[in-house]
Amino acid sequence: MSVGLLAVVDDILSAAMKASAKAAGVVIDDAAVTPQYVQGLTPARELPVVGKIALGSIANKFIIIIPIALVLTAFAPWVLPYLLVIGGTYLCFEGAEKVLEWFGFAHGHADEGARDERRLVWGAIRTDLILSTEIMLISLASLDPNLGIWQTLGVLAVIALLMTAVVYGAVALLVKIDDIGLRMAKNPERKVRHAGTRIVRSMPHVFRVISVIGTVAMLWVGGHLVVVNLGEVGLHAPADLLHGVDELLASFGGFVVWLGNTVMSAVAGMLVGLVVVGVVLLVGRMLGKRPTFDEAHRVHGDAHAGRHPVG
Repeated sequence: MSVGLLAVVDDILSAAMKASAKAAGVVIDDAAVTPQYVQGLTPARELPVVGKIALGSIANKFIIIIPIALVLTAFAPWVLPYLLVIGGTYLCFEGAEKVLEWFGFAHGHADEGARDERRLVWGAIRTDLILSTEIMLISLASLDPNLGIWQTLGVLAVIALLMTAVVYGAVALLVKIDDIGLRMAKNPERKVRHAGTRIVRSMPHVFRVISVIGTVAMLWVGGHLVVVNLGEVGLHAPADLLHGVDELLASFGGFVVWLGNTVMSAVAGMLVGLVVVGVVLLVGRMLGKRPTFDEAHRVHGDAHAGRHPVG
Protein backbone atom coordinates (compact mmCIF):
# COMPACT_ATOMS: atom_id res chain seq x y z
CA MET A 1 0.00 0.00 0.00
CA SER A 2 2.80 2.42 0.91
CA VAL A 3 4.58 1.54 -2.36
CA GLY A 4 1.41 2.37 -4.29
CA LEU A 5 1.04 5.68 -2.45
CA LEU A 6 4.67 6.59 -3.17
CA ALA A 7 4.13 5.79 -6.85
CA VAL A 8 1.08 8.07 -6.96
CA VAL A 9 3.00 10.89 -5.23
CA ASP A 10 5.90 10.42 -7.67
CA ASP A 11 3.50 10.59 -10.63
CA ILE A 12 1.91 13.76 -9.25
CA LEU A 13 5.29 15.45 -8.70
CA SER A 14 6.57 14.43 -12.13
CA ALA A 15 3.43 15.71 -13.84
CA ALA A 16 3.62 18.94 -11.82
CA MET A 17 7.23 19.57 -12.87
CA LYS A 18 6.44 19.02 -16.56
CA ALA A 19 3.33 21.21 -16.44
CA SER A 20 5.19 23.94 -14.53
CA ALA A 21 7.81 24.15 -17.28
CA LYS A 22 5.05 24.96 -19.80
CA ALA A 23 3.96 27.95 -17.71
CA ALA A 24 7.48 29.26 -17.04
CA GLY A 25 7.02 32.33 -19.25
CA VAL A 26 4.00 33.56 -17.30
CA VAL A 27 5.79 32.86 -14.01
CA ILE A 28 8.60 35.18 -15.12
CA ASP A 29 6.01 37.82 -16.03
CA ASP A 30 4.36 37.44 -12.62
CA ALA A 31 7.69 37.87 -10.83
CA ALA A 32 8.43 40.98 -12.93
CA VAL A 33 5.02 42.59 -12.40
CA THR A 34 4.72 42.16 -8.62
CA PRO A 35 7.70 44.16 -7.23
CA GLN A 36 6.28 47.44 -8.52
CA TYR A 37 3.40 47.09 -6.06
CA VAL A 38 5.69 47.48 -3.03
CA GLN A 39 7.48 50.56 -4.32
CA GLY A 40 6.76 53.62 -2.21
CA LEU A 41 6.36 51.60 1.00
CA THR A 42 8.59 51.99 4.02
CA PRO A 43 11.21 49.22 4.31
CA ALA A 44 9.48 47.77 7.38
CA ARG A 45 6.24 47.19 5.42
CA GLU A 46 7.74 45.60 2.30
CA LEU A 47 7.95 41.95 3.42
CA PRO A 48 4.58 42.04 5.26
CA VAL A 49 2.94 43.37 2.10
CA VAL A 50 4.65 40.73 -0.07
CA GLY A 51 3.39 38.15 2.44
CA LYS A 52 -0.18 39.45 2.17
CA ILE A 53 -0.03 39.35 -1.63
CA ALA A 54 1.39 35.80 -1.52
CA LEU A 55 -1.47 34.69 0.76
CA GLY A 56 -3.90 36.35 -1.63
CA SER A 57 -2.26 34.45 -4.48
CA ILE A 58 -2.72 31.15 -2.63
CA ALA A 59 -6.38 32.04 -2.03
CA ASN A 60 -6.79 32.93 -5.71
CA LYS A 61 -5.45 29.54 -6.77
CA PHE A 62 -7.11 27.26 -4.22
CA ILE A 63 -10.43 29.03 -3.61
CA ILE A 64 -11.17 30.50 -7.04
CA ILE A 65 -9.04 29.25 -9.93
CA ILE A 66 -8.62 25.51 -9.33
CA PRO A 67 -12.25 24.74 -8.37
CA ILE A 68 -13.70 26.88 -11.18
CA ALA A 69 -11.21 25.53 -13.75
CA LEU A 70 -12.04 21.92 -12.87
CA VAL A 71 -15.80 22.52 -12.96
CA LEU A 72 -15.71 24.48 -16.21
CA THR A 73 -13.34 21.98 -17.85
CA ALA A 74 -15.78 19.21 -16.98
CA PHE A 75 -19.11 20.93 -17.73
CA ALA A 76 -18.61 24.17 -19.71
CA PRO A 77 -15.17 24.36 -21.35
CA TRP A 78 -16.52 26.90 -23.88
CA VAL A 79 -16.65 29.55 -21.09
CA LEU A 80 -12.88 29.53 -20.43
CA PRO A 81 -11.81 31.57 -23.50
CA TYR A 82 -14.31 34.32 -22.63
CA LEU A 83 -12.96 34.51 -19.08
CA LEU A 84 -9.41 34.73 -20.41
CA VAL A 85 -10.40 37.55 -22.79
CA ILE A 86 -11.85 39.47 -19.84
CA GLY A 87 -8.74 38.82 -17.75
CA GLY A 88 -6.43 39.78 -20.58
CA THR A 89 -8.36 43.01 -21.13
CA TYR A 90 -7.90 43.93 -17.48
CA LEU A 91 -4.12 43.41 -17.76
CA CYS A 92 -4.08 45.57 -20.92
CA PHE A 93 -5.92 48.32 -19.03
CA GLU A 94 -3.45 48.19 -16.14
CA GLY A 95 -0.48 48.24 -18.49
CA ALA A 96 -1.83 51.11 -20.62
CA GLU A 97 -2.40 53.22 -17.51
CA LYS A 98 1.21 52.73 -16.47
CA VAL A 99 2.50 53.64 -19.93
CA LEU A 100 0.44 56.83 -19.79
CA GLU A 101 2.14 57.60 -16.46
CA TRP A 102 5.54 57.36 -18.16
CA PHE A 103 4.49 60.12 -20.55
CA GLY A 104 3.37 62.43 -17.76
CA PHE A 105 -0.21 61.35 -17.28
CA ALA A 106 -1.62 59.55 -14.27
CA HIS A 107 -5.15 58.33 -13.84
CA GLY A 108 -6.91 59.89 -10.88
CA HIS A 109 -6.62 56.90 -8.56
CA ALA A 110 -2.97 56.07 -9.20
CA ASP A 111 -1.32 58.16 -6.46
CA GLU A 112 -3.98 57.33 -3.91
CA GLY A 113 -3.58 53.61 -4.57
CA ALA A 114 0.20 53.85 -4.30
CA ARG A 115 -0.06 55.29 -0.79
CA ASP A 116 -2.90 53.14 0.51
CA GLU A 117 -1.48 49.76 1.53
CA ARG A 118 -4.84 48.02 1.58
CA ARG A 119 -5.71 49.14 -1.95
CA LEU A 120 -2.20 48.35 -3.10
CA VAL A 121 -2.48 44.77 -1.82
CA TRP A 122 -5.91 44.25 -3.38
CA GLY A 123 -4.69 45.69 -6.67
CA ALA A 124 -1.75 43.27 -6.66
CA ILE A 125 -4.03 40.34 -5.79
CA ARG A 126 -6.40 41.24 -8.65
CA THR A 127 -3.49 41.29 -11.09
CA ASP A 128 -2.19 38.03 -9.62
CA LEU A 129 -5.62 36.47 -10.22
CA ILE A 130 -5.26 37.02 -13.97
CA LEU A 131 -1.66 35.83 -14.18
CA SER A 132 -2.30 32.87 -11.86
CA THR A 133 -5.34 31.90 -13.94
CA GLU A 134 -3.18 31.66 -17.05
CA ILE A 135 -0.51 29.71 -15.18
CA MET A 136 -3.03 27.19 -13.89
CA LEU A 137 -4.92 26.86 -17.18
CA ILE A 138 -1.69 26.33 -19.15
CA SER A 139 -0.71 23.71 -16.58
CA LEU A 140 -4.13 22.06 -16.71
CA ALA A 141 -4.08 21.93 -20.51
CA SER A 142 -0.69 20.19 -20.50
CA LEU A 143 -1.79 17.36 -18.16
CA ASP A 144 -2.61 13.86 -19.34
CA PRO A 145 -6.42 13.80 -19.86
CA ASN A 146 -6.46 10.25 -18.52
CA LEU A 147 -5.46 11.40 -15.04
CA GLY A 148 -8.19 10.92 -12.45
CA ILE A 149 -9.84 13.88 -10.77
CA TRP A 150 -7.90 13.44 -7.52
CA GLN A 151 -4.56 13.10 -9.28
CA THR A 152 -5.34 16.18 -11.37
CA LEU A 153 -6.25 18.07 -8.21
CA GLY A 154 -3.04 16.92 -6.56
CA VAL A 155 -0.92 18.06 -9.52
CA LEU A 156 -2.61 21.47 -9.61
CA ALA A 157 -2.14 21.88 -5.86
CA VAL A 158 1.59 21.15 -6.15
CA ILE A 159 1.89 23.60 -9.07
CA ALA A 160 0.00 26.30 -7.15
CA LEU A 161 2.28 26.01 -4.10
CA LEU A 162 5.45 25.76 -6.19
CA MET A 163 4.64 28.75 -8.41
CA THR A 164 3.63 30.91 -5.46
CA ALA A 165 6.84 30.06 -3.60
CA VAL A 166 9.01 30.78 -6.66
CA VAL A 167 7.32 34.06 -7.60
CA TYR A 168 7.00 35.59 -4.14
CA GLY A 169 10.32 34.23 -2.93
CA ALA A 170 11.94 36.05 -5.86
CA VAL A 171 9.92 39.19 -5.14
CA ALA A 172 10.90 39.16 -1.45
CA LEU A 173 14.56 38.84 -2.41
CA LEU A 174 14.30 41.70 -4.90
CA VAL A 175 12.64 44.13 -2.50
CA LYS A 176 15.08 43.40 0.36
CA ILE A 177 18.33 43.11 -1.57
CA ASP A 178 19.11 46.77 -0.95
CA ASP A 179 18.89 46.10 2.81
CA ILE A 180 21.40 43.31 2.30
CA GLY A 181 23.58 45.78 0.41
CA LEU A 182 23.29 48.30 3.25
CA ARG A 183 24.51 45.73 5.77
CA MET A 184 27.40 44.89 3.45
CA ALA A 185 28.21 48.61 3.14
CA LYS A 186 28.77 48.73 6.90
CA ASN A 187 31.12 45.74 6.89
CA PRO A 188 34.69 46.50 8.05
CA GLU A 189 36.08 44.57 5.05
CA ARG A 190 36.71 47.13 2.30
CA LYS A 191 35.78 44.91 -0.67
CA VAL A 192 32.53 43.84 0.98
CA ARG A 193 31.75 47.46 1.87
CA HIS A 194 32.30 48.66 -1.69
CA ALA A 195 30.17 45.83 -3.11
CA GLY A 196 27.37 46.74 -0.69
CA THR A 197 27.58 50.41 -1.67
CA ARG A 198 27.30 49.51 -5.35
CA ILE A 199 24.25 47.31 -4.65
CA VAL A 200 22.47 50.08 -2.73
CA ARG A 201 23.20 52.69 -5.38
CA SER A 202 22.12 50.42 -8.23
CA MET A 203 18.76 49.34 -6.76
CA PRO A 204 16.72 52.43 -7.80
CA HIS A 205 17.78 51.76 -11.39
CA VAL A 206 17.02 48.04 -11.00
CA PHE A 207 13.52 48.81 -9.75
CA ARG A 208 12.87 51.23 -12.60
CA VAL A 209 13.89 48.51 -15.05
CA ILE A 210 11.68 45.99 -13.23
CA SER A 211 8.78 48.44 -13.39
CA VAL A 212 9.22 48.77 -17.15
CA ILE A 213 9.54 44.99 -17.59
CA GLY A 214 6.47 44.44 -15.44
CA THR A 215 4.41 46.89 -17.45
CA VAL A 216 5.54 45.40 -20.77
CA ALA A 217 4.75 41.95 -19.34
CA MET A 218 1.21 43.08 -18.51
CA LEU A 219 0.71 44.31 -22.07
CA TRP A 220 2.36 41.24 -23.60
CA VAL A 221 0.45 38.66 -21.55
CA GLY A 222 -2.80 40.64 -21.68
CA GLY A 223 -2.58 41.21 -25.43
CA HIS A 224 -1.69 37.58 -26.09
CA LEU A 225 -4.61 36.38 -23.96
CA VAL A 226 -7.05 38.64 -25.80
CA VAL A 227 -5.78 37.81 -29.31
CA VAL A 228 -5.50 34.04 -28.87
CA ASN A 229 -8.79 33.60 -27.03
CA LEU A 230 -10.73 35.83 -29.41
CA GLY A 231 -9.63 33.30 -32.01
CA GLU A 232 -11.02 30.53 -29.80
CA VAL A 233 -14.47 32.18 -29.72
CA GLY A 234 -14.67 32.86 -33.46
CA LEU A 235 -12.92 36.20 -34.07
CA HIS A 236 -9.95 34.80 -35.99
CA ALA A 237 -8.44 37.89 -37.67
CA PRO A 238 -6.15 39.02 -34.79
CA ALA A 239 -4.93 35.46 -34.11
CA ASP A 240 -4.39 34.86 -37.84
CA LEU A 241 -2.31 38.05 -38.05
CA LEU A 242 -0.19 36.91 -35.11
CA HIS A 243 0.23 33.48 -36.68
CA GLY A 244 1.17 35.11 -39.98
CA VAL A 245 3.94 37.10 -38.26
CA ASP A 246 5.22 33.86 -36.71
CA GLU A 247 5.37 32.20 -40.13
CA LEU A 248 7.05 35.24 -41.69
CA LEU A 249 9.80 35.20 -39.06
CA ALA A 250 10.17 31.41 -38.85
CA SER A 251 13.22 31.34 -41.12
CA PHE A 252 15.13 33.63 -38.71
CA GLY A 253 14.99 31.18 -35.81
CA GLY A 254 12.99 30.54 -32.67
CA PHE A 255 14.13 33.59 -30.70
CA VAL A 256 13.16 36.00 -33.48
CA VAL A 257 9.74 34.31 -33.74
CA TRP A 258 9.27 34.67 -29.98
CA LEU A 259 10.38 38.31 -30.07
CA GLY A 260 8.06 39.16 -32.96
CA ASN A 261 5.15 37.41 -31.25
CA THR A 262 5.89 39.26 -28.00
CA VAL A 263 6.11 42.69 -29.68
CA MET A 264 2.89 42.13 -31.63
CA SER A 265 1.10 40.92 -28.49
CA ALA A 266 2.33 43.94 -26.51
CA VAL A 267 1.20 46.34 -29.27
CA ALA A 268 -2.21 44.64 -29.34
CA GLY A 269 -2.32 44.87 -25.55
CA MET A 270 -1.53 48.59 -25.64
CA LEU A 271 -4.25 49.25 -28.22
CA VAL A 272 -6.82 47.29 -26.20
CA GLY A 273 -5.70 49.03 -23.01
CA LEU A 274 -6.01 52.52 -24.52
CA VAL A 275 -9.52 51.71 -25.72
CA VAL A 276 -10.51 50.56 -22.23
CA VAL A 277 -8.93 53.65 -20.62
CA GLY A 278 -10.93 55.81 -23.03
CA VAL A 279 -14.13 53.95 -22.20
CA VAL A 280 -13.48 54.31 -18.46
CA LEU A 281 -12.92 58.05 -18.85
CA LEU A 282 -16.04 58.43 -21.00
CA VAL A 283 -18.21 56.49 -18.55
CA GLY A 284 -16.79 58.55 -15.70
CA ARG A 285 -17.70 61.77 -17.45
CA MET A 286 -21.20 60.48 -18.20
CA LEU A 287 -21.64 59.67 -14.51
CA GLY A 288 -20.42 63.12 -13.54
CA LYS A 289 -17.20 61.96 -11.94
CA ARG A 290 -15.07 63.85 -14.48
CA PRO A 291 -11.94 61.71 -14.22
CA THR A 292 -8.95 63.54 -15.65
CA PHE A 293 -5.36 62.81 -16.45
CA ASP A 294 -3.09 65.10 -14.45
CA GLU A 295 0.66 65.49 -14.61
CA ALA A 296 2.22 62.58 -12.77
CA HIS A 297 4.63 63.25 -9.95
CA ARG A 298 5.10 59.66 -8.90
CA VAL A 299 8.32 58.02 -10.10
CA HIS A 300 8.65 54.27 -9.51
CA GLY A 301 11.54 53.52 -7.21
CA ASP A 302 11.93 56.96 -5.59
CA ALA A 303 11.41 55.50 -2.15
CA HIS A 304 14.25 53.08 -2.77
CA ALA A 305 16.41 55.82 -4.25
CA GLY A 306 16.60 57.94 -1.13
CA ARG A 307 15.95 55.65 1.76
CA HIS A 308 19.48 54.27 2.19
CA PRO A 309 21.95 57.13 1.70
CA VAL A 310 25.44 55.77 1.33
CA GLY A 311 28.46 58.01 1.38
